[in-house]
Amino acid sequence: MGLKPYHVLTLAAIFICAACSTLAQTAPAATQSKNLLAVGAGVSGFNANVGQGSLLGGTLWIDYTLPHLPRILNGLGLEIEARDLNYGRSSVGWTNLRTDVASGGVIYSLPRYDKFRPYAKYVMGFGSIDYGAPLHPYHETRTVTSMGGGVDYRIFRNVWARADYEYQFWPDFWKLSPNTHGKSLTPEGFTVGAIYHFNHAKRH
Repeated sequence: MGLKPYHVLTLAAIFICAACSTLAQTAPAATQSKNLLAVGAGVSGFNANVGQGSLLGGTLWIDYTLPHLPRILNGLGLEIEARDLNYGRSSVGWTNLRTDVASGGVIYSLPRYDKFRPYAKYVMGFGSIDYGAPLHPYHETRTVTSMGGGVDYRIFRNVWARADYEYQFWPDFWKLSPNTHGKSLTPEGFTVGAIYHFNHAKRH
């Protein structure tokens, strides 16, 4: 029986939060600091939108907040994201189903509300998918457009928990149109993980 992606995500969230709470970071000697660079990882569960497929995997984020912007643009930044979904396949789906996506684009974080920081993102990149019956496997690549958002929650100094939602658009899948209700794939899913913000010290 295939794993249930959202059950696994719940357990992963509990594990990540417990692990991150043990981390410590010494604040640099400075009068001010600003978190410009952040690196994180998480566990993802997606509906692949093809072949009755659900998939689990891992996601990596690298976020950079742009400095010296007008006040109205505070919170605007760049994001690089990589995701490999290769586990937890449905028992009735294709045994070779797998997707890999590497993307980059913009992310906008709203001002902090105490420990919460909501954000929205729009990224584009390169996607690879394997699917099909064992005797007739397919491998295809596409330019993938993704949009989504989520919330970061500060759990310990520079360590934040992240809950992320993403909707993807994979164009021009003509041979799969009976299964995808059109000529495109539209996978969507959630990722839970943790992200570490590196301090950029600024002295008077």
